[in-house]
Amino acid sequence: MIAQIRESLIRGRAPEVVAGVAQALQQGMGAEEILNDGLCQGMGIIGEKFKKGEIFVPQVLLAARAMKQGAELLKPHLVAAGVEPVATAVIGTITGDLHDIGKNLVGMMLEGAGFKVIDAGIGVKAETFVQLAREHRAQIIGVSALLTTTMVNMRAVVEAVRAAGIAAKVIIGGAPVTQAFCDEIGAEGYSPDAASAAQLALRLVAGETRGVGR
Repeated sequence: MIAQIRESLIRGRAPEVVAGVAQALQQGMGAEEILNDGLCQGMGIIGEKFKKGEIFVPQVLLAARAMKQGAELLKPHLVAAGVEPVATAVIGTITGDLHDIGKNLVGMMLEGAGFKVIDAGIGVKAETFVQLAREHRAQIIGVSALLTTTMVNMRAVVEAVRAAGIAAKVIIGGAPVTQAFCDEIGAEGYSPDAASAAQLALRLVAGETRGVGR
């Protein structure tokens, strides 16, 4: 049953995922097992395929929709069982930048990896990232930019986080962003794509040191 749910998710078949989750619950399977071994593992496979260029954004979006619908069905059972997310991440596109496709993909991958995701939206100021990270006790702040003219604003986020004294790790990404720029502004990590961003966030939460985005 778990394998069927996973396969349906990989194929982006949301109705089959929902039906599979409902049937698994009826059969007495634990919500956490269904989430981790079915939905999250399925999104992990999607992430790997995306990184390798075996699938593209439309397939990722279909899988993420299936993941979201299956997770919604599981949510009350997870709450009742006291299951907590791996960590919390605040994500957003930097101030001055209105692009959101990359940011949305990262959010989907993070959710697939077990994170609670707070989406700050587009054109997000440094102080907003800090405010949301403090409010939600986030461990990760993910900042996206698509333009060279806006990526320079990422430095302000790193500086604001340091000034606020919060422990959240700042990770950055987007078309013009590089590891060299990440090192220059002092962010904790850089990721070239959405799937890698989720893996990077997991490593940082697990306590690995700076530079894991290399």
